[in-house]
Amino acid sequence: MAPRGLSAAEKKIKMLEIFHETKEFFTLKEMEKHGPSKSFDTSHPLHFSWTRSTPPFLPDASVAQQTVKETLDDLVGDGLVNFDKIGTSNYFWAFPSAAGAAKQAAVDKANKELESVTARIAQVQAALVAAQKGREDTADRKKLLVTLDSARATNIELKTELDAYGAADPVKYERKKRAIEVCKESALRWTDNSVAAMQYGRATLGVDTESLKHITGIDDLDEWEELKL
Repeated sequence: MAPRGLSAAEKKIKMLEIFHETKEFFTLKEMEKHGPSKSFDTSHPLHFSWTRSTPPFLPDASVAQQTVKETLDDLVGDGLVNFDKIGTSNYFWAFPSAAGAAKQAAVDKANKELESVTARIAQVQAALVAAQKGREDTADRKKLLVTLDSARATNIELKTELDAYGAADPVKYERKKRAIEVCKESALRWTDNSVAAMQYGRATLGVDTESLKHITGIDDLDEWEELKL
């Protein structure tokens, strides 16, 4: 039966074991070289001895070389492995004490968030209790709610009936009436302005009547008589 491959979480656990057990610094190439192997030997450049009876990477449960970098990046992103560039090489390391501190910090953060959420829940519950005061399910309240529902239904019926009148709607009628008054006032004002302008043209500038007719578009003789031009 073919050996089962490790999941992403299992790869991270096993790779993290290397850092915690050895307490050493590794480059990416070193991790790629030893990550998939069965154990570490004394030929390693850092010359450490592997003392565990069971190495972290077994022959049937190892991290493939091509996934070492991806697993390392995940560990760095999770804050479980430290990373720094020294010279031209990138070094990775992680100590058990640092992992414990990171976990404790995460626990403290989670506890603060829990306290904040708990306080918020208490505030909402208190507001809910305060809002429910005076809204107890009494006989008077039930009667008032029935009256309210009836009033709302009547309001909807009246609005529907009012919409059926269309242009006869008093509100719409009043709005149109005001609009007509505004238009009438504007027409009278501009008529007066036009007469004044034509009178000025005749009396002061000496413009003849035919020219004024052409300019204004007023050809009716009666209109000119009313304008007294």
